[in-house]
Amino acid sequence: MWRDESTTWQAAHRPAGALWALLGQVDAVHGLYYGVMHAVFALWGDGGAGAGGGGLWALRLPSVAGTALAAGGVAAVAHRLAGERAALWAGVVYVLLPPVQMYGQEGRSYALVAAAVAWATHLMLRGRWAAYAVVLLLGCWLHEFAALALLAHAFTAWRERGWRWAAGAVAAGLAPLAVVSAGQAGRQLGWLGRPGWQDWAAYGVLVVAVVLLARGERRARGRGPDVVRVAVPLALLPPGLLMTVSLVHPWYVDRYVLYALAGFALLAGVRAAGARPVRGAGTRRWLPWMLGAALLVPVGVWSAWLRTPESRKDDVLAVAAAVRERARPGDAVLFMPARRREWLLSSPRVYAGLRDVALAGPPAASHTLHGTELPADGVRAALLSSPRVIALLDPAGQPLDPYPAEAAKRDTLAAAFDRCSVTEVRGARVAVYARRGGCA
Repeated sequence: MWRDESTTWQAAHRPAGALWALLGQVDAVHGLYYGVMHAVFALWGDGGAGAGGGGLWALRLPSVAGTALAAGGVAAVAHRLAGERAALWAGVVYVLLPPVQMYGQEGRSYALVAAAVAWATHLMLRGRWAAYAVVLLLGCWLHEFAALALLAHAFTAWRERGWRWAAGAVAAGLAPLAVVSAGQAGRQLGWLGRPGWQDWAAYGVLVVAVVLLARGERRARGRGPDVVRVAVPLALLPPGLLMTVSLVHPWYVDRYVLYALAGFALLAGVRAAGARPVRGAGTRRWLPWMLGAALLVPVGVWSAWLRTPESRKDDVLAVAAAVRERARPGDAVLFMPARRREWLLSSPRVYAGLRDVALAGPPAASHTLHGTELPADGVRAALLSSPRVIALLDPAGQPLDPYPAEAAKRDTLAAAFDRCSVTEVRGARVAVYARRGGCA
């Protein structure tokens, strides 16, 4: 489990009143999802022991269900546009996509958002405007960047009066969340930078693939315009628009628009449904199918890798296990930087056995995700009164936070403590410090 999932776990385990107070300060964009997970944990709890065991099952099961629903929605759209064979292929393509698999086994909202967008697209094609507005609004409240799907749908349905009313209802229903989250954007998205060349390169590959599939579908089946008008805007507009906006306001992360992959899966599925063996003898006849089968090899390797801890930035349960092995009664714990407190918040039994010497206000009491910390002088004094400290640090080579309290942590450890040991854990380091001469 990595730190974003840990955030879900610890936020959803707060009492309803404390969760509401948190959302007034930060993470309102995830508020509905945290509420859903609060109910899930209430039904299938873990006894407060932490996120291991049954807690991990409960954490991830909604995303598994969301991915299944999204695949069904993609198939339903393809069935409406191009028939049963296309429905089967589109659903298969969708679940084989590595990003879909990644977020289908992660305790965050993105798989559920993708399901809402897929089924809203299906309802749009059927002209069920009231249901369309409800389902898409649900997706937007799970993560408000689902609203970009509304713009993609405009390419298909803007002439429909019912769609215009439904779009207005979605916009009005989303407005309160948009107002609150806009005030939190600096704290919520301040860690993001502008899209890098890798992001633009990946988007360029997507554009080329979508254009080739769309052109091929138009030639091969004769009903390409319907499929193209639905799938191409859905595949290209949400990521493209969010990346463009991020040149000014850095808001882009690929998982925020995971649902756009439904558009690619639609095109690929419809095209695959229309494929036939090439006329001719020998290998040439089966070449398209052989190439398709060959693609399953890297997809399979990637799929297996996605199910390992190495596919995530860190592993909070491994960090907690390393701390548990090294901790002694009365040890202090220090998070460097403070936001790495997330590594232990989902393991309350480990965290409760340590003295969090820099903490001023606990997360729930301060209505924050990671708590508030003492000023620099307070951090220094608290450390100097501690004979032994377990410090949780980022991997070597990561940028150091310039804030005075973070500098005080580093300076005090360097001046008054010996480093007894350092243990590398996935995405983290667990270092044990003792006052001069105390390591033995």
